[in-house]
Amino acid sequence: MTISDLLATLGVTTLLVAFVLNQRGRLSERHPAFLGMNLVGAALCAVSAWLVQFIPFVVLESVWGVVAGWGLWRWYRTRTATPSP
Repeated sequence: MTISDLLATLGVTTLLVAFVLNQRGRLSERHPAFLGMNLVGAALCAVSAWLVQFIPFVVLESVWGVVAGWGLWRWYRTRTATPSP
């Protein structure tokens, strides 16, 4: 197994676990764990795609990761802006 295969396997597994947990109602799409799993999974897949020079998937996974990172940033921003009782 090459390093690109290993990274892709870990990335896809992370994305699929997040998806299954979401579909089973265990993890909301706005939960930071879901967003984090998407960010990590997409990043691993993007690096894997870069290593084999499959640029369409580099773009896809990079956008996926950026959107997940943006969601995490929004979650963090709203959490820190809300005063705790």
